[in-house]
Amino acid sequence: MSTVILLTLTGLGLSALYFLVASGLSLVFGLADVLNFAHGLFLSVGAYATWWAAGNLPGAGADGFGFVVAVAFGVAAGVLVAMLVELIMIRPLYSRTIEQVLVTVGLSLAGVALLQATWGADPRPFPRPQWTQGVTSVFGAKVPNSGLLLIVAAAVVLAALLGFLRYTRYGLVIRAGVENREMVTALGIDVRKAFTLVFAIGGAAAALAGALGGVYFGSVSPSQGGSLLIFAFIVVVIGGMGSVVGSAYAAVAVGLLQQFVNYYGTSGLGDICVVALLAIVLLLRPQGIAGKAATA
Repeated sequence: MSTVILLTLTGLGLSALYFLVASGLSLVFGLADVLNFAHGLFLSVGAYATWWAAGNLPGAGADGFGFVVAVAFGVAAGVLVAMLVELIMIRPLYSRTIEQVLVTVGLSLAGVALLQATWGADPRPFPRPQWTQGVTSVFGAKVPNSGLLLIVAAAVVLAALLGFLRYTRYGLVIRAGVENREMVTALGIDVRKAFTLVFAIGGAAAALAGALGGVYFGSVSPSQGGSLLIFAFIVVVIGGMGSVVGSAYAAVAVGLLQQFVNYYGTSGLGDICVVALLAIVLLLRPQGIAGKAATA
């Protein structure tokens, strides 16, 4: 029984990491209709900025309030990069899908190369608060605190996103833009500001995933964002493009499936099962768990 509890909670920790990356990706596609393959770069920027801040920024550190300061610096760096990408590279290419894909893929590759040139290709030990290196006993199972931290962070981000989308003016604009962007524009609302805001929110969530992912894995590397982005795209498609709640459901399904199959099966079999789940969803429900079916 303790094994099942351990696998469930560690799987939910992995799910939380996937959701943090996928939530912003889902919002960006839902409103701006942009497949942002550079989203993993925002994660890497957040991770490396947090890593750098913990060792160099006054007031930041690896424990207590100092780590909060380091993470805040990493999130701010992710937001800044996301906004610059939207303003400089994405905004001129709205409604030009092929060019968007080429630009964002090229930016992702260039970002990884820049990180490798600056800090090397080898993983760097990530500064982790002492508490996150321990375990907590849950019904007899020794659960890593880093996974519990991710679960709490993802729950807070999900609640904050839902509150923002449902109870704020810009949230209503974003929801309306997802449903019918042309109508929102016709009403005189500047959707471009909403685009930039959504990219900023996505960059913040991805950067937070990078910082907490560094705590979870114990290291940070230039390619980390790209590998997590693959699973984030799978989560977004399974959950339904543009649905934050759907991404949460899908992230839980993917994380638990991956964790249980890898434990009871052979290593790597969980990844194959995740791809199989994606194929089944695309065949039976192409719009995803929470997506709306296309109408003629």
